[in-house]
Amino acid sequence: MKKIIILAAFITMGLVTKISAQSQEVQQLLLNVEKLAQFKQILTDMKKGYQIISSGYSTIKDLSQGNFSLHKTFLDGLMLVSPTVRKYKRVADIINNQILLVKEYKTAFNRYKQDGNFDPKEIDYLGKVYSNLFNKSLDDLDELTMVMTDSKLRMSDDERLEAVDRIHGNMQDKLLFLRHFNNNTTVLAVQRARERNDAVTMKKIYGINN
Repeated sequence: MKKIIILAAFITMGLVTKISAQSQEVQQLLLNVEKLAQFKQILTDMKKGYQIISSGYSTIKDLSQGNFSLHKTFLDGLMLVSPTVRKYKRVADIINNQILLVKEYKTAFNRYKQDGNFDPKEIDYLGKVYSNLFNKSLDDLDELTMVMTDSKLRMSDDERLEAVDRIHGNMQDKLLFLRHFNNNTTVLAVQRARERNDAVTMKKIYGINN
């Protein structure tokens, strides 16, 4: 009887030990499964992160390329002169003022050279004034041509109109200066002519031949 009890105790201990070992294996297996699941989740998260980064890069790239295209289109547009600028009234006024400037200075200069009231040095001085004024008016026309020509200057419509206004003001200043200069020169010519006539009259009165 005692042997049976001892044998039963050994069997029970063996079963307990076996069950305990199996329990540990089960726990380890469950732990491994849990780790595997966590690892799979990590891989999934990494994949999603890569997809987000990749998608984000593509989006940024597309946006940057799109912005570049819009930027290039905008800049190219600045190289074109719009109908609004081409039809601006002051463009024609600038050209007309330059024509008047040339016409008026040539008429005055020819008269001063022929009326005998100015000596050669004075005529040379007048010629230099007119030449300088004419050349500066050509500079204005050159700038106007640049502003009004496609693919010459990168400017918005407002900037082109502002440039035209400035050129118009410069040309008007030159025309006003010319007219003021001609008026003063004409007054001087008349005074000298009057003095000369007075001198001739006095010589006749007193019978002076020279």
